Amino acid sequence: MAKVVVGLSGGVDSSVAAHLLKEQGHEVIGLFMKNWHDDTVTISDECPWLEDSNDAMLVADKLGIPFQTVDLSEQYKERIVDYMFDEYASGRTPNPDVLCNREIKFDVFLDIALELGADYVATGHYCQKKTTIENGKEVHHLIGGADANKDQSYFLCQVSQKQLAKTLFPIGHLQKPEVREIAAAQDLITAGKKDSQGLCFIGKVRLPDFLQQKLQAKTGDIVEIDAQTSRDKMLEVDATIDSSEVDELVTLSRKRKYQPTDGEKVGVHQGAHYFTRGQRKGLAVGGTPEPLFVIETDVNTNTIYVGQGKQHPGLYRRGLFVTAAETHWIREDLEIAVGETLDVMARIRYRQTLEPATLHRTEEGLYVIFNNEQSAISPGQFVAWYQDNDCLGSGVIA
Repeated sequence: MAKVVVGLSGGVDSSVAAHLLKEQGHEVIGLFMKNWHDDTVTISDECPWLEDSNDAMLVADKLGIPFQTVDLSEQYKERIVDYMFDEYASGRTPNPDVLCNREIKFDVFLDIALELGADYVATGHYCQKKTTIENGKEVHHLIGGADANKDQSYFLCQVSQKQLAKTLFPIGHLQKPEVREIAAAQDLITAGKKDSQGLCFIGKVRLPDFLQQKLQAKTGDIVEIDAQTSRDKMLEVDATIDSSEVDELVTLSRKRKYQPTDGEKVGVHQGAHYFTRGQRKGLAVGGTPEPLFVIETDVNTNTIYVGQGKQHPGLYRRGLFVTAAETHWIREDLEIAVGETLDVMARIRYRQTLEPATLHRTEEGLYVIFNNEQSAISPGQFVAWYQDNDCLGSGVIA
């Protein structure tokens, strides 16, 4: 049997993961990651870290396993929080959960576990791991969770072969109701606990309050773009290119660029860096036949561009681009060369249904062209691609 360090978050999923590992005969140690100190930006009744830490300790006590808390707040601030501020300031939308897994759970935390003599780390993620031999070499596969509604492989789309080799996902083969049933049967305090919806290991956060710690409010215009103007902008882009394949990829992936004179001012906001594409809430503009959605932001002019309704053409495009530096392959054995293509299934956000797409590798990076138009493709977010529920890789959307 192996020595396994479990990242106990104070939630039901990691609690059951620890129980199952102990039941299998492994030597199990519970570690709680303390990633944040500032409670002023968290909502106190939505599982702040102190409550989670206490629940994790009670679970460890119930299971009869050693437990300790590790303070990773310094690393979390440097690698996650500062990155978030920089991304929002530049008009991009980061995904802290993906980054937390890559930079904290499967890097800093993994190193701590290995220093404790662990053979593996384990988490309560709804995903699965399979190991095969490909061309004489051991290859680890990141497989989607059996519970399609809870599949969290997207959040782990930046992990490496080295990290997967040392990782276990004890609940990935289970459905969420089964996990709660196991917790209840073991009388674990977390059995009925509500799932956390906040930032990774921090808790529920008021994002505008969080961002305003460093990004100052700055009044700007909200400009409404009508559907026809948005279509015309796409045609303008088309008219500037040749008919070569690369240029077609560029066209399908290019963001529309608006000017304040392209539409009508309908309101004001407190900072373009607080908003992201596809956002509906927080605009405080009413009186339109259909709800307004953010279709583009410009932090240079501090302007938000909006359009009416979910079907506004400004929300949609078929392609996106990932620079070579931001392209990551979990399945290194399947990485395509420059000039090659690969048919995959892909998603641009958690819980999105996988969509058919084709990867096109160029010298500059990777183009992901979907069969169907996608809504609210946001720079800074991650695109992940799969084959047969096997996450092959991912990248940051440029």
